[in-house]
Amino acid sequence: MRSRLLLVVLVLVGLLAAGLGVPLAWTAAQRAQEEVFTDRLTDTISFASTAQRPLIEAPAGSSALTTFTDEITRYDDVYGVAVLVFDRTGRTLTASRPADRLPELGDYATERTAVALAGRRSSTYPLLMPWDARPLVLAEPVLVDGEVVGAVATVSPTDALRAEAVRTWSLIAGAAVFALLAGTLVALPLTAWVLRPVRRLDEAMGRVGTAVVAGGPPGPPSRRSGPPELRSLAGSFDRMTETVREALAAQRAFVADASHQLRNPLTALRLRLSNLDGHVDPAAADDHLAAMEEAERLSRVLDGLLALARAERAVEDPGDAEDTDLDVVIAERVDNWRPLAEHSGIELRRSGPHGLHARIGEPALESVLDALLDNALKYTPAGRRVRVATLRTADRIGVSVVDGGPGLAPEDRARATDRFWRAPGQTNVEGSGLGLAIAVRTAAAAGGSLQLGDAPGGGLRVTLWLRPGAPQ
Repeated sequence: MRSRLLLVVLVLVGLLAAGLGVPLAWTAAQRAQEEVFTDRLTDTISFASTAQRPLIEAPAGSSALTTFTDEITRYDDVYGVAVLVFDRTGRTLTASRPADRLPELGDYATERTAVALAGRRSSTYPLLMPWDARPLVLAEPVLVDGEVVGAVATVSPTDALRAEAVRTWSLIAGAAVFALLAGTLVALPLTAWVLRPVRRLDEAMGRVGTAVVAGGPPGPPSRRSGPPELRSLAGSFDRMTETVREALAAQRAFVADASHQLRNPLTALRLRLSNLDGHVDPAAADDHLAAMEEAERLSRVLDGLLALARAERAVEDPGDAEDTDLDVVIAERVDNWRPLAEHSGIELRRSGPHGLHARIGEPALESVLDALLDNALKYTPAGRRVRVATLRTADRIGVSVVDGGPGLAPEDRARATDRFWRAPGQTNVEGSGLGLAIAVRTAAAAGGSLQLGDAPGGGLRVTLWLRPGAPQ
């Protein structure tokens, strides 16, 4: 958008420069040519008046003709303007220089001479462009008692006139270029001033979108600068951001409060159902067992909601994440999950470099690994492998969990971190659908991220990327 605004400003400046410069250049060239034309016309009329006697005494070699020829020769030597005298038939009677030194007159000059022999005065000369090398030819009739007896023509070179036009046009073109450069220098800070609040609003909108997805705060209010209209827009956006923040806080508080308040009656319900064991009619034993299972499932959902509320609260107020030794936490979690893996016939293996530290608290890392390992063991069939690997790049530390299950399609991976989302065809698998949602928000609280991708040979790879910790 900055380039487009700058282009608009430059186009306007260019049009203004062209609108002022082209008429100015045209007027300057016309004025210079009019001055030369007037000067040459005066001289031509003067020579036409002086040539009356030589034309009356028409025979060549007369004293009057010789005197006139000497006069126009001196004029030609001083000013470099050739003078020609024609009789009434159009024949050259005398000239200021020999015929071999006379310039080519061309059809236009011949036409002007014929007009003069017809008794008409010279008309205004058309504008000569700098690239037009034709001489300036003026012809005036020689009148004796109102009768045309001949004509006098002056042939003026236009080199100086054209050079002057080039200099004038070059100055005007230079002024136009300078105006464009000045317009650019003025437009750059102006466009930056106009677009700065727009860019800040765009960044703030990105933070709001991230907060809605990750459960964090929308971010600080945007600084108000720039034109009044954009400052007003920034104020409206800040009010909208505050509304979103309050709505997110109310939502998280409701989830946490509802989950906490439901735990006690749910615990009491489970105890009552457990106390009924052995006292239920055998015909209703299946219903009693189903009720126990549903109560257990509801308890897991409430535990997940509480964990999600804690994770979102950590995103809202992350504080300073501590350094954690990945080897210790990964080894502990792998050992805790290995009995379940062996019971399911799944090999659980740890790989990758050792001695890595990352910026995340131990409880948060344990929570993420538990969620990832729980999912991996659920969807990996017996006889396959689940691998926990550490990764290291130039600026990040990663922990990945690769399962041997069917994997997820790209469109499903985009939704896998949504709350309560279950993969198509996996609705009968035990779980609440909150594990990856909690892991995403826990990673965001530590300044990291969670990435889902395909694993080599099939399956799903979930990678937790974290900031590297201080070297130990």
